[in-house]
Amino acid sequence: MSLYDELREKHRSFIYHSYEFTEQDGNTLLRFHFSIDEYHFYPGWTFPEEFSGLSCDRELADRIAFSFGMAELVSYWKCACPPTVEVRCGGLTAWEKNWWKKLYYNGLGEFFYRNGITPDFDAFMTINASEESPLTAGTNALTGTLVPIGGGKDSVVTLELLKKAGVDISAYIINPRGATLGCAAAAGIPEGRIIGPKRTIDRQLLELNKLGYLNGHTPFSAVVAFSAELSACVHGLKYIALSNESSANESYVEGTAINHQYSKSTEFERDFREYCERSFGGFSRCPEYFSLLRPWSEWQIAREFVKYPQYFGIFQSCNLGSKTNSWCCNCAKCLYVYILLAAFLDDDTLTGIFGCNMLEKQELSGMLDGLVLDGEDKPFECVGTKDEVRLSLEMAWERRKSAPPALLKHWRELFPEYTPVSLENYFDADNFVPEPLKYLLGARHEH
Repeated sequence: MSLYDELREKHRSFIYHSYEFTEQDGNTLLRFHFSIDEYHFYPGWTFPEEFSGLSCDRELADRIAFSFGMAELVSYWKCACPPTVEVRCGGLTAWEKNWWKKLYYNGLGEFFYRNGITPDFDAFMTINASEESPLTAGTNALTGTLVPIGGGKDSVVTLELLKKAGVDISAYIINPRGATLGCAAAAGIPEGRIIGPKRTIDRQLLELNKLGYLNGHTPFSAVVAFSAELSACVHGLKYIALSNESSANESYVEGTAINHQYSKSTEFERDFREYCERSFGGFSRCPEYFSLLRPWSEWQIAREFVKYPQYFGIFQSCNLGSKTNSWCCNCAKCLYVYILLAAFLDDDTLTGIFGCNMLEKQELSGMLDGLVLDGEDKPFECVGTKDEVRLSLEMAWERRKSAPPALLKHWRELFPEYTPVSLENYFDADNFVPEPLKYLLGARHEH
């Protein structure tokens, strides 16, 4: 019997008991209560304001908070994958139950794959909950745009494009740190317009991981979506502008739909918007969620990013180095970002950003193979398409072919002759960017 089957046999039910708001010392704490048999989990979010002092749609905020818990619970459910989820603090329609199952199933694709699990959609989970009527449509006087900032190049580009359009911006930063706060400051966002909630993971989950329970990737961007929806709601903001690109739609394992970035994909964005429309009363009542950068490839985003050198010493995308606000220069994410920027920037500028010349690191050639070769799985990091990496390497080669570094020599050996795909005027028409903002992305290239 596999560990997955063994744990499901041992732990038959996961319970979502409650969600609770409390206010203290000028903050609002949202705490969830989940359990698997004798194991209880109390993850929490601390928001830096008292919600009671804000003029917001209380009924809507409550419904979003409940759904927020539905997004959080999968991080705890996955440790044992109980076959039944019991929801005791709110109701769900049949459509909503299926919506959540789809999110969990697809959002855990990488988790299932890396743990050797081949779940059946119908059988992997049954959600039990009372029936609940969706919220009715309303008309709230919403204004302004919330921009989630992760500290990388993508949210920087979103900030700068929206600034050009004269949009009224508030920043949304989960667990604020050096790069995220630095990017907000460089964008000129005043401290009073930064919403910086802190997420706390229940240590019981970490203890179960140590005991050999299952662990792995979850659809965290769905958690970001619901938490941002709650923050935008209580602050009366009209839009939530994400920075997810067209490239996030690509599968990571050839021949499958497994996507490390599923909750950053167009499919999730479409589904989330439908959830808001059907469950939260629609965008006349709740903040509208969209990704500003969806029409673009990552290559185009990099091309735009290099126009803003004021961020070069601030931005940071490395997961391993996030706590120290540094680039580790040994992971696939670092290598990927380095290659993208090497298409546009010289070695001295790049060394100033990363602290080393990653193109000289011969030991990363196997990692590069995963980024460019057909038949190889992409590294499970937020990286773009193989065509984008190939285009960037070819451009980097042209800049350095008189004295090519080790990884560019390796690239030339892999592809002695290469005609890159043109992304100059790429425009993904499958997007939800509001019409007044599409000109920022060059909508003229749509056809």
